[in-house]
Amino acid sequence: MGLQLQSQAYKPLFFSTGQFRMVEHLAEMIIPEDENPGARQAGVAEFIDFMVANRVPVNTSRDIRSTDDAIAAGNEVQNTFVAGLGWINARSRSLYSREFMQSTPAEQNRLLEELAYKEKFQPTTEAGRAFFQMMRDYTVVGYYTTKVGLESLGYPGLRTSWPQMPGCPHTDDPEHRNLREAPGASVSNRL
Repeated sequence: MGLQLQSQAYKPLFFSTGQFRMVEHLAEMIIPEDENPGARQAGVAEFIDFMVANRVPVNTSRDIRSTDDAIAAGNEVQNTFVAGLGWINARSRSLYSREFMQSTPAEQNRLLEELAYKEKFQPTTEAGRAFFQMMRDYTVVGYYTTKVGLESLGYPGLRTSWPQMPGCPHTDDPEHRNLREAPGASVSNRL
């Protein structure tokens, strides 16, 4: 099924190990494994960690017109993730007397449902809802920009309009000196 990252070997760039496990678990709750691989198999937590570490928002209401604006948006993403994970744990402690990751699956689902579904919103959960929406945005973008996510949609890519992509005809060009040949690829069948 292609290259997949194993979270056991992955060292988070931004999140602590505990935060990373929680991000991975939340992403898997948002896009669980069913007949298709879920967020964990797609490496969504690694994607989120990379994007947050590099201060890249996937959805922002902020008008970004300068480097300073982009940095501020990235800092906001980092702060929102850390505060949001803390909020989820605090809410779990207040409801169930234990942190989110130690709660039962049913308790975890109930907590997330009050953030995800308008009819279940509670008046004191605005901060949690904003974080959960951001978490969902990152999860969806992370999942559907992977091979796993695209295959789950049945997306054919360019194969329908360009079944065979020709390789570069001038392989002796000095610009190609540092390019590696993909295993099993030749100049005529490179993708």
